[in-house]
Amino acid sequence: MAMIGLLSSGDLVQGIASPNNKKTRPKLKGKLAFDAQAFLNSAGVARKVAAYRRSQKIYSQGEPATSVMYIQEGGVKLSVVNEVGKEAVVAILGPADFIGEGCLAGQEIRMGMATAIVPTAVLVIEKKEMMRVLHAEHALSDRFMAYILARNIRVEEDLIDQLFNSSEKRLARTLLLLARYGRESEPQKVRPEVSQEMLAEMIGTTRSRVNFFMNKFRKLGFIHYNGGLQVHNSLLSVVLHD
Repeated sequence: MAMIGLLSSGDLVQGIASPNNKKTRPKLKGKLAFDAQAFLNSAGVARKVAAYRRSQKIYSQGEPATSVMYIQEGGVKLSVVNEVGKEAVVAILGPADFIGEGCLAGQEIRMGMATAIVPTAVLVIEKKEMMRVLHAEHALSDRFMAYILARNIRVEEDLIDQLFNSSEKRLARTLLLLARYGRESEPQKVRPEVSQEMLAEMIGTTRSRVNFFMNKFRKLGFIHYNGGLQVHNSLLSVVLHD
């Protein structure tokens, strides 16, 4: 089982998915200008802390959408399930990310489910309270808007990736994103555990294909295992190769 890193709201890499784009766009700037965690802890926001075990559901698809949750620690898998029970992983999120924000846009039920992939703690903020504090505190609303826009960009790029790129390129891009591509020149040792089956669900292919490409990437020196999976920035060549 590979060790894969979590995305935070400031770590989204933009532009990798484009099939014709040979460069990546710069990341959002100023992501550390506002500490949402410190604000939520000190501004009198009515909230509660909920703790979840690994593999425990945080919320289920189809249940009432009544709150927004802020991930304090751990990791969360967002997924959707069709009528025959087939699951597709939409995103892997980590500390400083929000989940369940669709309720603020009028969603009355959860459109997917959220599952803890490691022991996880979240702040649960009721919809009315979140709306109140977003209107009252401009610093938080600015950071929240930047986060939502970044997530929207990521969703659009994921769609482009699915439409135009091969499963090999999709896997390479996913590994780079999960390994926080572009942060350092050194290989990124990443966590927590994400199985090859989960990677297959994320990119829309089979586990056997993921295993084939992981072995290929390892032989080419793009990844290696040393107490976990380490991803080299050289893996970007797979994404940019025609």
